[in-house]
Amino acid sequence: MTDPVLLVDKADGLAVLTLNRPARLNALSLELRQALFETFAALEADEQTRVVILTGAGRAFSAGLDLEELGSGAAIHGRKQPWADTGAAVRSFSGPVIGAINGAAVTGGFEIALACDMLIASSNARFADTHGRVGLLAGWGLSQRLSRMIGLARAKELSLTGNFLDAATAERWGLVNRVVAPEALLPSCRELATAMLGVAPEFLPRYKRVIDEGYHMNLADAMAYEARESRAWNEHVSAASLEARRGAIMARGKQQVSD
Repeated sequence: MTDPVLLVDKADGLAVLTLNRPARLNALSLELRQALFETFAALEADEQTRVVILTGAGRAFSAGLDLEELGSGAAIHGRKQPWADTGAAVRSFSGPVIGAINGAAVTGGFEIALACDMLIASSNARFADTHGRVGLLAGWGLSQRLSRMIGLARAKELSLTGNFLDAATAERWGLVNRVVAPEALLPSCRELATAMLGVAPEFLPRYKRVIDEGYHMNLADAMAYEARESRAWNEHVSAASLEARRGAIMARGKQQVSD
């Protein structure tokens, strides 16, 4: 019996998804892409799961599309399937998705990393856009998302050369939130997820959506959008619920000061 290509570990509101083709550097085969699509759809429908961590098994996050499968022609029929855009599958989850980048994230693997809401990188992580070297154009958002994260000139440098970007430089350029030792990667991501799970359950996806939608507007439109969303949300928040949460906020603040 073969191992599943995607491992799913769910507990206490958190799902950890592990790309599990380590012998193939977690290359995105048709089977793995379909598994990601179906799993994220199931997690979105699961009211108990509020935060997702996405990582890879072995020494790579993902080497991108399975070129052997592509070269054989076996993947052609998958291009028009609903699960063909793996970046969209990741973005379909309304809660936060934390990318735990354990190793190389290349081309399609880079694209699904960029589909996450934030990235925590192991010091072993590396990033590369090799679309030009393969002869395929990016189709899951890399050509547009990367420049918005690290700037136009830096994005062009990476995409028009296919050169690798190390973890330390990725942090300096603002691509990743922070870099940690390999053994600290998942504990750090779990700690971040736990902090998010402390937010009011119904609030988490709503605030994420407001941030995402506003980011793609000009500032004036974004401010007006925030004002509309704020009025619509806050008029339903009762004084009793605010008072109930105040104690927890104060206790958390005192704990952080003592730490």
